[in-house]
Amino acid sequence: MHNIPMARPEPEDVEIELFIRALQLRHGYDFSQYTRASFKRRVLNLVTAQGFGSISEMTGRLLRDDAFVAPLVAGLSVPVSDMFRNPGVFKALREAVFPLLKSYPNLNIWQAGCAFGEEVYSLAILLQEAGLYERTQIYATDFNDAALARAQEGIFPAREARTYSENYLAAGGAGSFSDYYHARYEHIKLDEQLKRNITFANHNLVADGIFCEPHLILCRNVLIYFTDTLQNRVLSLFRDSLIRGGFLCLGNKETLDFAPAGKDFVAVDRRARIFRRASSNQ
Repeated sequence: MHNIPMARPEPEDVEIELFIRALQLRHGYDFSQYTRASFKRRVLNLVTAQGFGSISEMTGRLLRDDAFVAPLVAGLSVPVSDMFRNPGVFKALREAVFPLLKSYPNLNIWQAGCAFGEEVYSLAILLQEAGLYERTQIYATDFNDAALARAQEGIFPAREARTYSENYLAAGGAGSFSDYYHARYEHIKLDEQLKRNITFANHNLVADGIFCEPHLILCRNVLIYFTDTLQNRVLSLFRDSLIRGGFLCLGNKETLDFAPAGKDFVAVDRRARIFRRASSNQ
């Protein structure tokens, strides 16, 4: 009887595994639970953008050059967002969640995976219009220090202002989006007052623990890049962080249905992906 040889992995797939291992062992960043297909695309894009001939060549640079890890991690995270992205979600937060948060004297909100800050500032604007901003502390976190630095600046391309304004109105904005920024040259800079209750901080959902005790967590279109195992770990982290009856808002392609931790939440608005931690699990 002949043994049937096992299919051997493609060279690039082996290189990806070695790259992930090198990044974890040498610099402490663990991408092992990211979905392979999307992660591989990001790595290959980085190889091209950084001018390397192969993943292995880039891995060698990663092992030898500590300064290379920052631009590498920045390239792997690929933050993409808009002000008031999916405005129906922000409208649902405003109409279904904010009225319930008004009963608390002080509020903590955690924006996990804040990218360049578009959604954080969107939230700040709507909280201000709802009369909640003065008693709210927003914690905006990301593992990408370069993205955090840009988020703190609050500067965005002027060409996006029209889209941002349309999204703002669709989200139930009570005034004019132009009231919240100053235009200069080819950029808009958001009003500094929007930052006064925002704390930007590095936090890695893969490796770090409970960050604060929030009444509301927003983590939109981050979990889609994680394996089921890692998604459940992060959802468990959110569950354990939230106060009793706290709210969780996910991205429009994300769900709680598959995850064991999902049973600890009840849907507030399934279309907007807004859930509430079940009181019985406190």
